[in-house]
Amino acid sequence: MIIYGAGGHAHVVIDIIETIGKKIDFIVDDNPEIDEELGYKVLRPQKYYDEAIIAIGDCENRKQVAETIKVGSYPTLVHPSAIVSKYAVIGGGSVVVQGAIVQSCARVGRHCIVNTGSSVGHDALLEDFVHVASHATILGNVTVGECSWIGAGAVVCQGVHIGKNVMIGAGSVVTHDIPDNVTAYGNPCEVKHINPL
Repeated sequence: MIIYGAGGHAHVVIDIIETIGKKIDFIVDDNPEIDEELGYKVLRPQKYYDEAIIAIGDCENRKQVAETIKVGSYPTLVHPSAIVSKYAVIGGGSVVVQGAIVQSCARVGRHCIVNTGSSVGHDALLEDFVHVASHATILGNVTVGECSWIGAGAVVCQGVHIGKNVMIGAGSVVTHDIPDNVTAYGNPCEVKHINPL
C-alpha cells in the first residue's frame, strides 16, 4: 500500500497501518524537499497505484488528488481503538482514527476522515470527502454534504442537513440546516460568509 501525502494526516495514517499490521511500500508527495517521513521513503507522484490511501486533511485537495490519480483499490482504514457498528457502512479510502465512534446504520462515504474521539450518530450520512475533526459530534439522522468540514468539538444536532463545501467552525452547535458553499460558526451556528466555488 502507498500513502499519498506526507503531512500531518499522513502521520496518523502511518500509525493506523502499522497498528493493523499492513505493509507500507512508500509515501508519495509532490514536495521535492521531502525525501523521507517517519522512516518511509517519499517519492514523487505517478499515474497509477495498486492500492493507496490519500492522506490529505483538506477536503478539496483530497478530492482533487482522487480525481487525478488512478488507483486499483482504496482500502478502508479503521484504528483498533475505534468503535464501528457492524451495521455501519464505510466507503473506500476513508479513515476512522483512534477513539472515534460510528454508530448503527451510519453511512460514511469515500475518502472521509472521522477523526480522533469524534462520533457519527445512527443513520447519519457523510457524503464523499467529508472531514469530521477531533471530538466533533454528529447526532442521528444528520446529513453532511460532499467536501464539508465539521470543526473540532462541534455538535451537529439530530436531523440537521449540512450542504456541500461547508466549513463548520470549531465548537459550534448546529441546530438548523446549513446551505451549500458557506462558512458557519457559533452557538447557535450561523452562516458568516460564502465560500468560493
